[in-house]
Amino acid sequence: MKYDFTQLEAKWQKRWEENRVFEASVDQNLPKYYCLEMFPYPSGNIHMGHFRNYAIGDAIARHKFMRGFNVLHPIGWDAFGLPAENAAKDNKKHPAEWTYENIKNMRSQLHRMGLSYDWSREIATCDPDYYRWEQELFIKMWEAGLAYKKLSKVNWCESCGTVLANEQVDDGFCWRCGNLVVQKELEQWFFKITDYSEELLDNMQNLPGWPEKVLTMQRNWIGKSVGAEITFDIWNRDEKITVFSTRPDTIYGATFMLLAPEHPLSLQLIAATEYEHDGVEFIKEISSMSRENRLTDKEKRGFFTGSFCINPLTCEEIPIYIANYVLTDYGTGAVMAVPAHDERDFDFAKIYNLPIRVVISPAGEIVESELNAAYTGSGALVNSDSFDGLPNEDAQSAIVELLESMGAGKKSISYRLRDWGVSRQRYWGTPIPFVYCDKCGIVPVKLEDLPILLPKNAVFTGAGNPLEMQEFVETTCPKCGGAARRETDTMDTFVESSWYYLRYCSPKYDKGLFDKEEAAYWGPVDQYVGGIEHAVLHLLYSRFFTKVLRDMGWLSYDEPFLNLLTQGMVCKETHRSPNHNWLYPKDVKNGKCSICGERVTVGRVEKMSKSKHNVVDPDELLDAYGADALRLFSLFASPPEKEIEWSDSGVEGCFRFANRVFRLVDAHIGLLNSDMPPLSAPKGGKSSEIFRHTHAAIMKVTADIERFQLNTAIAAIMEFVNALYIFQNELKEDDDKGAFKAALISLIKLLAPFTPHLSEELWEQAGFTRFVSRLQWPTYVESYTILDNVCIAVQVNGKVRAELSLARDASKDEVVKAALQNSRVKAHIDGKVIVKQIYVPSKLLSIVVE
Repeated sequence: MKYDFTQLEAKWQKRWEENRVFEASVDQNLPKYYCLEMFPYPSGNIHMGHFRNYAIGDAIARHKFMRGFNVLHPIGWDAFGLPAENAAKDNKKHPAEWTYENIKNMRSQLHRMGLSYDWSREIATCDPDYYRWEQELFIKMWEAGLAYKKLSKVNWCESCGTVLANEQVDDGFCWRCGNLVVQKELEQWFFKITDYSEELLDNMQNLPGWPEKVLTMQRNWIGKSVGAEITFDIWNRDEKITVFSTRPDTIYGATFMLLAPEHPLSLQLIAATEYEHDGVEFIKEISSMSRENRLTDKEKRGFFTGSFCINPLTCEEIPIYIANYVLTDYGTGAVMAVPAHDERDFDFAKIYNLPIRVVISPAGEIVESELNAAYTGSGALVNSDSFDGLPNEDAQSAIVELLESMGAGKKSISYRLRDWGVSRQRYWGTPIPFVYCDKCGIVPVKLEDLPILLPKNAVFTGAGNPLEMQEFVETTCPKCGGAARRETDTMDTFVESSWYYLRYCSPKYDKGLFDKEEAAYWGPVDQYVGGIEHAVLHLLYSRFFTKVLRDMGWLSYDEPFLNLLTQGMVCKETHRSPNHNWLYPKDVKNGKCSICGERVTVGRVEKMSKSKHNVVDPDELLDAYGADALRLFSLFASPPEKEIEWSDSGVEGCFRFANRVFRLVDAHIGLLNSDMPPLSAPKGGKSSEIFRHTHAAIMKVTADIERFQLNTAIAAIMEFVNALYIFQNELKEDDDKGAFKAALISLIKLLAPFTPHLSEELWEQAGFTRFVSRLQWPTYVESYTILDNVCIAVQVNGKVRAELSLARDASKDEVVKAALQNSRVKAHIDGKVIVKQIYVPSKLLSIVVE
């Protein structure tokens, strides 16, 4: 019989669907397991990164099905986003039409993978039935003081024509299109994620199933700093400057003050002075730069305001500068500069010839005139009045106490995290459900009028916001009934993905965001699988939303995802020629570029990307090798959390293995269909050997799947298959055949999470009627995995002289007797006196002679 993967994969996908094998429902008598992969953006086609992600999650889910869990394994579409608008502009196709066509295509691709999804729970975030509840949640957050609007400097991408959250700016560039991000002042909506800063940090201790790298990235993004707020009076003015510093122990070394260009005092101090014209130009220039560019700019630039402030402890007048590297989104937007003990302040002081005073010194004094770099280590205070000689760590609290007694400071905590800007100036997103009334101000839409739908006749030119159209904007005030203007901003698409995992629990629920009882049963997600690139975007926002919904009474738990697996990227070598940076493999003929004729060089292995022409088409691979072979390769080539280097030969090897398994089982279909029962326990001889390999394989594969070492689990199955190929020629007794039949049954079950179509087909061919996907996972008896004989090393005076194969339960006397009869041992003890014999059971016999 031939392994016709095309026919059998389509057959089993149809049967799973017809029999609703993977549809989940609440069952209080079973332990639940919620397995979820990050849902895809419907860009048009599944790529190999998607394929690997879903294959990992599917193997985990299928294994849990067979371990007796009530598994929820849903799928849906993160369907809003700018690419749909760009497609509308380029292809003259409405974003909704483009999106739903892509969903249809990608749904078909996912079906071909044979994934164990509960398709009855499929959602798309662009459906009004979904975002209607998001609009209601926005209003509830506004009522709770967690959503607000204000004028703010924002990250602006000219190419995308929209605002970006800080988390969406990558080294000064847009995370989506890669273009430079600039600063722009706009009225924006924000979510008060900062209200949860401390809890987001503290609750990380309850996430032992998350990679430490992700937790570290979130800790650094939240950026908790413990220090002090210190107030500096401005000389000859009523205003004061408040700074936040984690190093109050260095205040005696503060010799100048720095303000962010956006700080309110920056303009106030230079107003109507000789410094105003040049100062305003400097502020405009620096303010237009992105946050990341200002942080990475090596050149320290400043502008003297002409004003001075008073150091509260030295009583010195110190100059006030505006500086490019001071930001308003950390601390207070003002920095007391201590050049002797801060690298950036040191560089600034050198450029502008400002005083540098050492106030912390290790053993041996630091000479200020010889200081070539800031000293940032520990030491004793110097030049610090009554605190001289005190270790700087101890001086911190003492100095803060002095400042508090003077009314010039207090202990304080600051966070790097800023409120989440959720306004986006685009069409294809969830409309923000508010209107603006000249009489009533900002007014939420009535809940009974939700959802606010996107107008279908919007025009997409690429310029401006398509929602700025009269028929959408003009409305009536829900409060007074007068004329009002509708909000034209839509929500950041990360809002949709911050709660979608909860909607899966009851996707058709029409009385709220989700059914609380269903969410209480299924949630939180037991295992989440996705990319580490979402560590401070989606993953942080989802944690925030879960806490908000808990505080609103919707949830009883604190965290959305108990365990997180961040899979590695799929990478492939690149090809280049002198005239073409990136070539498709099909453009390379006999080592030369088929376009220009120049010799081609193989570049480094990089993440698969359309722009680098190193992608592979899953559909072509599915046609050539089938889903099971492709699943096997994506899981076998590397541990899930590591990158995988694409290999055509690797896929072919996995295809050959699937064929090998098929041939092995097919060759013994008669035995599997016979009346001979599978042996339930070893009977000695060959049956014991077969049992040992079978139960060792079950034990290894089970343990490896549980800790997500899917590649070594598959390797163990391959070793098991190799052993069975040998055993099939050594079956003489009925007990041997019964043991072999039991081994083949276990093999089919072990393969089910990895090659589900093949396993179902072989199970049916073996004469069984139930779906293998719903069978009980095979169990093992550990004692069956132990060899009857063991290898015991024999030492004479500390050197190994022989190795003996003896029964595991051999006594010491039996081991000694066998050793003394061994010719290699005898050669080293003859004519000598044995003074000691030390025996480590089943491992070692040590003989000492004189």
